[in-house]
Amino acid sequence: MKLLVDIGNTRLKWALWDGRALRAPGSLPHAQGEKVDFATLLDALPAIEAAWVASVAATALDAALAQALQQRCGIDAEFVRSSAAACGVRNAYAQPERLGVDRFLCLIAAHAHAREAVVIAGCGTALTLDALSADGTHLGGLIAPAPDLMRSALLGNTARLGELPPSAVVEIADNTADAVHSGTWLAAAALVERFFARAGARFGAVPALVLSGGGAAALGALLPPTLPHRIDAELVLRGLALYADSGA
Repeated sequence: MKLLVDIGNTRLKWALWDGRALRAPGSLPHAQGEKVDFATLLDALPAIEAAWVASVAATALDAALAQALQQRCGIDAEFVRSSAAACGVRNAYAQPERLGVDRFLCLIAAHAHAREAVVIAGCGTALTLDALSADGTHLGGLIAPAPDLMRSALLGNTARLGELPPSAVVEIADNTADAVHSGTWLAAAALVERFFARAGARFGAVPALVLSGGGAAALGALLPPTLPHRIDAELVLRGLALYADSGA
C-alpha cells in the first residue's frame, strides 16, 4: 500500500493507493509556517510500504513530513519533481522543473484518462491553466491569482473597502460586496473561457475541459453551457499514483 500526499499552498490532501483505486482519502487546511501534526495523521493509517509526495508548499513542511515518515513508518518519502517527460506527457517548459509539480501530475492524470486534447483549469490558491494535446504534448499554460487571492489582494491594497460580508455572484452589482465577489469570480471564468478558445484554435479541435482544486465547482457553475466540463477533485493524487507506479 502506498501513501500519496498532495501538499498545496493552503491544503494538504492524502490517500492510500493499492494499485487499483484511491482509498481512505483525507484533507486538512494548513497555513504557511503552520506545523502539521503528521505523527497523529500517520498513526491513524494502516501499514504503508512507500510514500509519494507532491508539494508546492514551504520546504519546512516537506521536512516535517519526511521526518514523521521515517520515525513512524521507517520509510523515506519520495518527493516528485516535474521532469521533461513522464507517463506519456512531454513538458513544454525549457526548464521543466519550473512547472509546478501539481500541474505536471494533473497533465499525467488527464492524459491517462483519455487520449484527447484537453484544457485543465486548477482553481486553488492560484488559477492555473494548461493545454495538453492528444499525443501528450504540453503546449504550456497560464497562472493567475484565484478569486480568493484576488479578493485578498484587493482588500489589502485598497484603503476604504474594509471587511465585506458574504456575497453573491451577479453580472452587474449595485453594492461593493457583490461587486468585489462577482468581479473576482467572473474574471477567473473569463480567463478560462479565453484560454479554452485559444487552446482550441491551436489544437484545431474543441478540447475537453477538466476542472480541479477547491474552487472547481464554483468556477464550473459560472462557465457557459458551451463549455461542458468535468470536475476531478483528486486529479493531482491520480497523477501521483500513476507516476509512483511508472518507475519514472
